[in-house]
Amino acid sequence: MASSAEAGAERGGGTSSAGAGAGRGRAQSGGGREARGRDKQSAGAGQTERGGGTSSAAALEVEHLESGYAGVMALRDVSISAKPGTITAVLGANGAGKTTLLATISGFVRPRQGRVTLDGTDLTRRAPEEIVRAGIAHVPEGQAVITELTVEENLRVGGLWRHGQAGRAAALEDAYKRFPVLAAARNRSASTLSGGERQILVIARALMASPKVLLLDEPSLGLAPRIVAQVMDLIQRLRDESGLTVVLVEQNARSALAIADLGVVLNVGRVVVIEEAAVLGADEALRKHYLGF
Repeated sequence: MASSAEAGAERGGGTSSAGAGAGRGRAQSGGGREARGRDKQSAGAGQTERGGGTSSAAALEVEHLESGYAGVMALRDVSISAKPGTITAVLGANGAGKTTLLATISGFVRPRQGRVTLDGTDLTRRAPEEIVRAGIAHVPEGQAVITELTVEENLRVGGLWRHGQAGRAAALEDAYKRFPVLAAARNRSASTLSGGERQILVIARALMASPKVLLLDEPSLGLAPRIVAQVMDLIQRLRDESGLTVVLVEQNARSALAIADLGVVLNVGRVVVIEEAAVLGADEALRKHYLGF
């Protein structure tokens, strides 16, 4: 699957801890597992933003979202908020609805109910290319580089949403400064890149559109542990150095929680846990029940 920018271009004729008290946001038993502490849905609530100052406003807001495919409801009443300059890890088993959530936010799947807003602007049911222009970039799973193109040509596809040649050239220069491995391979066919290099390329391509929010779907998929650590470090640096808001879908829950500010657990299309990532990672009972570690 191609990235949001890529798909839009093609359409356009180019391209909690155990025993914690109320409000902890952890799941509890008795009549099924239910998420508590809905006030914790704002990612990093009350945190000092990187770069100074505090804010309670969400960069990305998903409200009561219901979505699915071909008559099958994959998301049911899902509400999540992500504050500026934070990483929100969305976790859960296969089939929990994680990928559907990102696809709905980015416009590839139309919701049946609910809203998606970015900085207060309603993006619900807009086309993917409009959502890219508004400031949301989506990197689907699978290291989807365009193998027929060179590394630089792949990057230029991501920059199509920028206005003016000067802006695109500046974005390309910034990509090469941020990712020296891509600068060294700029004229190589993307088909010759390793799995880790491909993952860096698809992230860099999404950043060419200068997004406010980056949606990442399983960036560790198929990568060796050493490369996974490098990719997670990259995601963390994007937050810390650029103030980027990241929504990270991951099967590798341990690695995701290690860099995230907030953890959200989906189970059969519903939010069952919303908690600070460090607290969620320390809750052994909850981890074993939902995350398998």
